Amino acid sequence: MARFRAIRFLWFSWILFGAGWSCAADVLILSSERSPTFSEASEAAVNELVRLGIRRTDIAQLQVSELKPGYLGVAQGAKVWITLGSAALAGALQREERPVLVSALIPRLGFERLLREHAGKSAAQALAVYLDQPFGRQLDLVRLALPEARKVGALWGPESIAQQAGLQSAAQSRGMRVVAGGAIAPGALFEGLKPVLEDADVLLAVADPQVFNGATISNILLATYRDRMPVIAFSPGYVKAGALMAVYSTPRQIGLQAGAMARAVAQGGVMPTSQYPADFSVVVNQHVARSLGLVLDEASLNQRMQRLEGRP
Repeated sequence: MARFRAIRFLWFSWILFGAGWSCAADVLILSSERSPTFSEASEAAVNELVRLGIRRTDIAQLQVSELKPGYLGVAQGAKVWITLGSAALAGALQREERPVLVSALIPRLGFERLLREHAGKSAAQALAVYLDQPFGRQLDLVRLALPEARKVGALWGPESIAQQAGLQSAAQSRGMRVVAGGAIAPGALFEGLKPVLEDADVLLAVADPQVFNGATISNILLATYRDRMPVIAFSPGYVKAGALMAVYSTPRQIGLQAGAMARAVAQGGVMPTSQYPADFSVVVNQHVARSLGLVLDEASLNQRMQRLEGRP
């Protein structure tokens, strides 16, 4: 009898846990890797979901490495997935059947590229909180910090060239002009940088992995520094490396926004659309500012940027 009860328990446990039934969640948060950045965004998303009425027990968190082929587990029955980073989004897009995806911690260009690459899969909706900032916000920072700057340089790569018209439109509406460089070919980086150094007042770094990466950023920053040209970066890491300043969003800020979007999906409300970060911060490299003869108050710039967008 005891043996029979043990076998029955194991069979029942397989039905519950092996099939993923009792582990089902309304929201699954899938991270690309285990790191402080992804942990911060994941916990922020969880906290926002709970604050908005989703039970903590209805939220599951996984690493993409734990999403085994053919395994359902906590993914079973989830109404929405929040994917953090490129690897998590790619892993989710590879599944034939999936719920709505809310992608975060990925630049707009990377998000759109992955959607194109997996266009043949299920047509389930995917939307994003982009990691990068809208051009208008970046140019507003330029106007506040460098009011005399009117010519904004940009280096375009194979992916980012599609955003050229967007930057030109944002610049024109602010009385600015774009000085475009090109870096389409791998070895043409400094050929593309030359017209920017000769004519622009400031270089706006546009996120493109073929242009700005670990192998190129030091040389770009050195060339602009020698030319006394300020660089507006897209991450605090590049500001620490030698760019003048950046407007960016923290993993927590993005996680909160992704959580709110996922809650709207899970509760059956109006389906949100892909969007840029709502909350942001400004960081300034004071050493670079002083070397360029600039006096920039980081706290003041943050406050003025927030007021400019109608925030208290």
